[in-house]
Parts: sequence; structure tokens; C-alpha cells
Amino acid sequence: MTRRILATGGAGYIGSHTTIELLKAGHSVLILDNFENSDRDLVARIPLIAGVGEVRLIEGDVRDARLVADVMKQHNIDAVLHFAGKKAVGESVSNPLLYYHDNLMGVLSVLSAMRDTGCRRLVFSSSATVYGAAKILPIPETAPTSITSPYGRTKLMAEEMIDDMATATEGFRAISLRYFNPVGAHSSGLIGENPTGAPNNLFPYIAQAAAGLRDRVQVYGGDYETIDGTGSRDYIHVVDLARGHVAAVEHLMSSLADPVLHRRVNLGTGKGYTVLQVIEAFSIACGIEVPYHIVERRSGDAAASLADASLARALFNWSPDFGLVQMCRDLWRFQQGVPEHRKRGLRKLLSAQKEMLKPMSVDAGVFHALNDRGALN
Repeated sequence: MTRRILATGGAGYIGSHTTIELLKAGHSVLILDNFENSDRDLVARIPLIAGVGEVRLIEGDVRDARLVADVMKQHNIDAVLHFAGKKAVGESVSNPLLYYHDNLMGVLSVLSAMRDTGCRRLVFSSSATVYGAAKILPIPETAPTSITSPYGRTKLMAEEMIDDMATATEGFRAISLRYFNPVGAHSSGLIGENPTGAPNNLFPYIAQAAAGLRDRVQVYGGDYETIDGTGSRDYIHVVDLARGHVAAVEHLMSSLADPVLHRRVNLGTGKGYTVLQVIEAFSIACGIEVPYHIVERRSGDAAASLADASLARALFNWSPDFGLVQMCRDLWRFQQGVPEHRKRGLRKLLSAQKEMLKPMSVDAGVFHALNDRGALN
């Protein structure tokens, strides 16, 4: 059955891949994004890649609860996937108030709009950072939380806000997906992670070093208790992660949905790879020896992190399909294609396909309300 899904931050890295999978699963998607950390042109690629369905775009700020409520009411939204928010751990340490304001205000806005419009299904983009340096591997959802950054704290606080909303609101159901290390890109090479500043994770650093944009990869710590002394992480292909979101929201809307009001669910592969193993795999995938240099550990980094993803399999029959080789190949394809899209006029191709993005339909009252706040400019 086709559902109308609101994806806040749907033009971002994970949101865009998830929107593609939602369309392929037969759902209608409305993206709300302010493009603070995403690319407007990317939105036009989504229906081209999916090859089916419709996606609509509203440019606006998720922290504006009135805007969110107006959009949800006008489009009769069945469920919300909340991706929007800041995600750089280091930045959150240096500017914690920015993260508390933006991330928590975004969640508060979404929950307020859901309360006011009667929408009762939410999938929240959480993070395995809530576990901190876990003492149990693989990490189950029942593991104690241990916050090491303001970013992680905003994720945990948001989960607690959702708990309270679910308790107070009849019929409300939510799943918070705690994912580990999303990497890779769509196999088309048309979308992927393309940070404008310093990347937030390992894979873009490696891809940029392979492409000659960086001299080398700095490897933080070579004396951990792992197979080669470098830190080990559970990396998950972004398309597998996107399909996990689809499985989660379809589970929430099913007549067989879990009776628990708010579930925390891990998404990971259950397999760990060290930094040097990833560099080696990427070097093989791109045919270029990626240079690296081992430096001192960073404070707060754990030796290893690994997901117990058995609950996702049990609840909504999700399991990852892609391994490390595919993660590296797809990211390298995207990395190679980024300058080509710009040099060879991808904009021209996309402008010819603009009609595939159906214009937003709003009644006059809502239009003026949105326009007064600059949402339609």
C-alpha cells in the first residue's frame, strides 16, 4: 500500500538514499530540507535513479514547527522519517549549544507537528554513539548508554523525548534506528557522501586521498588491541541502511506492528574492519595504493565497535546485503563521478528532467503562511 512519507533532511546523505528505496517500495515521499549540508541538484537525481514514483520538495527549516505542521496537514502525511540535524562529533564538542539548539529543536518541532496533525508513526535517525565505549561486543540494544560528545547526547535526549511523546499520545509508535558507520554510495555513482569541509568519518578521507585531493590518510592510533593495532568499526553500506529505514517504517504501519511504543533498533553488519583493512580494501577497489600515516590516538576513541543487529532481523526481517568490497567500489565510483557531473553539464541533463519533480500543491491559506516565513523562496 502506498504511504505518504515526510523525510526531514531527505536531501542529505542517508535521507537521499532512503528516499530512493522508499520510492522503489511504492511510497510517495515529501522532502523537507533547508540545504544547509546538502545539494539542491541532488533532489532531481532521486527519481531518475529510482525510476518510479514521485518525490516532492519543500525548502524549509525543520525547526519551524508551524511549517512542519502545515506541510504534514496539507499532504496528509502517514509517517515521518526524521533525518535532519547536525552530525559532526568534533564540532559538537567545540560548539555544544549549537547542537543542543538545532538537534533538539528539530525533534521538538517534528513531535509537536505530529501531535497537532494526528500523524502517529515516526522513524528517528539515531546513532550508535549513544553506547560510547561499550564493554560488550557485539553491542545489543540493551547495552548501557555512555555519552562521549554533545552530538551523542542530543541523540539520546531525542530518544527520551520520543519516549515521553509515546507515553502521552494514544496510538503513537516510533522506532529509533541506532546505526553504526554508514559508508559507500549508490551504485549509479550519482549520489553519495560529498562533504564540503572536513569529512566526519574515515571513508571520504580515504576516497579523497585516492583521488589525490589529500596527501594521505591520518590513522589515529596503531596500538589498539586489534588484529593490526588500528581501530575496528562496523561499517554498513548506505543502501543497506536505507533499506533498513524502509523496513522499519513499513513495520510501524503494518497491522502486525510490534506493540512496544518506542523501540531502539541497531543497524549494522555485525562484522568489524580495522582502519588498515579498509585502506587495503579501498586500494584494491580503486587500483591505487592509498597513502597513510599512523599518528597518536584521539581522546575518546574506542578500540572496537560492533553491532548486534539480530533485533532488526527478528522485528522486520532486515539484514545487510553488501560487504566491504562493494562499499569501497561504490564510493570510488561516486568519487570519480563528482567532478564529471560538474564538468560535463549534469545540470543540463537534470533541468530536462525537472518535470519529474511534481510541484508542491498547497491551498491558498497554507501557501501564504509558508511564503510569509520565506519557505517558498
